[in-house]
Amino acid sequence: MNGKSTSTIFMHFSSHIRTGVAGACALWLLAGLLLQTAAAQPPSFSSLANPSAQPQPLALEEAFPFFVSTTSPGRYKVSWNLAPGHYLYRHAFSFSLQQRENGELLEADVTLPDGLKKTDQFFGDIEAYYEQVVAELSLPTVPGPQAALVIEYQGCADWGFCYPPQRVSYPLTP
Repeated sequence: MNGKSTSTIFMHFSSHIRTGVAGACALWLLAGLLLQTAAAQPPSFSSLANPSAQPQPLALEEAFPFFVSTTSPGRYKVSWNLAPGHYLYRHAFSFSLQQRENGELLEADVTLPDGLKKTDQFFGDIEAYYEQVVAELSLPTVPGPQAALVIEYQGCADWGFCYPPQRVSYPLTP
């Protein structure tokens, strides 16, 4: 450094600061803190692109995709393949037959597997389904030509986002 010591450079630098020695000390202190912070925790590209780093909820169709299949007249399977880190509530399932639009809902008999018992931040002690769940349904009568299966469910993401309860009317063809 051209033979100058650090103290000489500091003295030269501090003489150009209008606030005097206190201002120079503050600048040196600030520079030291910034270097320590940068060395201890370098910024990641994701934190620069998204400063809040809060996960974003998936679209409902991505989080809880399902399909309906017929096993025999009046008997169906509803299968969900859940996105990683997402779960469905056992207590939120409901399945009904509606023979015509705005018609009476006839409750279906449903068989569900045992779920994972856990304590949920929203509902307390619950049973949850991760990865995949299949509901086996037996309708109270054979569906007519305008019939629909009314499917109700609700789920959440492990990181704390809870989707509102869903109600889907799935047309059935006899």
